[in-house]
Amino acid sequence: MVQYQLKLQMTTVQQAECERWLYHLAAVWNWAVRKIELNAKDKIYFSRAEFQNLLAHHGKKLGIPSHTLQGILRTVYEAWQRCFQKRGGKPRLKGVRNKLNSIPFPDPIRTPQDRRVYLPGLGRIRFHKMDWPAGSIKCGRIVKRASGWYLCLFIAAEAKKIERTGSGVIGIDPGFANLLTTSEGKVIEHPREFEEVERRLAQAQRGHDVKLAARIQERIGNRRKDRNHKLSRRLVAENIVIYFSRDNPKALAKKFGKSVASSGHAQLRGMLAYKSPASGTRYVEVDAKFSTMTCSVCGARSGPRGLGMLAVRQWTCAECASSHNRDMNAALNTLKAGAGSALEGHAQV
Repeated sequence: MVQYQLKLQMTTVQQAECERWLYHLAAVWNWAVRKIELNAKDKIYFSRAEFQNLLAHHGKKLGIPSHTLQGILRTVYEAWQRCFQKRGGKPRLKGVRNKLNSIPFPDPIRTPQDRRVYLPGLGRIRFHKMDWPAGSIKCGRIVKRASGWYLCLFIAAEAKKIERTGSGVIGIDPGFANLLTTSEGKVIEHPREFEEVERRLAQAQRGHDVKLAARIQERIGNRRKDRNHKLSRRLVAENIVIYFSRDNPKALAKKFGKSVASSGHAQLRGMLAYKSPASGTRYVEVDAKFSTMTCSVCGARSGPRGLGMLAVRQWTCAECASSHNRDMNAALNTLKAGAGSALEGHAQV
């Protein structure tokens, strides 16, 4: 299953209809969130099929396809399931500060023709020219962003294999001063997409220009996503095994929120995780615990530790007198720890 996005060219009538749908669907979302919450207190639970059919006859009253209502109810149900299973937080109600910005179409969609796609209730919609892989379109979702309306298509097709250009085995240590440091000694600089437009974003926010602020934030996200796509593709093409040091992003965000968001390490890890199997690369995430303070030569834990020693970038091991670059040493330890866990897993099999 692959996802492709089409930039839509809606008419004024179609845009107004989508805005009306979002208004009513936000109310449906809030009703569904509160219903599950209150019923759970009384030990009343629904199956997925039962819950998504609770508003089966309300589609005509609202002027919205019934399957779209089912898609909203199913999304709320799955969000609560993640919450009950401790895999996510409590679903939030939709409002002015947390707007609903997507419309689900859970049924299969006809293959677009002549730069037009047919969606139930909206008719044929034009979109900007784009190529996509051959395969049946299982479902879709209209998303409203600052730059316009998009259609996300989920297509039953195999991911394209990335052409191999190397056969390396590397450990990667993520950072904030530098984006990544590899065990081979390569340092990937941080592009700092956010810092480049931070001043302009602050001006838009102080001036209460909501549309401009949203557009700047979307542009930052697009640039970060494009950078991570290109970087993950290059890493997968050049290496047959990748060991990535895994930090706790939530804990780091509490201390270094802006730096954590700007780096986009979690997004990069996700891209490496789904691109690697399709291209024959083995991707392993390694716990970052003790990776900085451990000497990669003798294994002694004599290196810098704690928040008070973050400024220490070069250090010498007290046991073997080896000199280390902080990030390089962590990358080497990630490589060793990943290789050790791989050997242990192979031995257990």
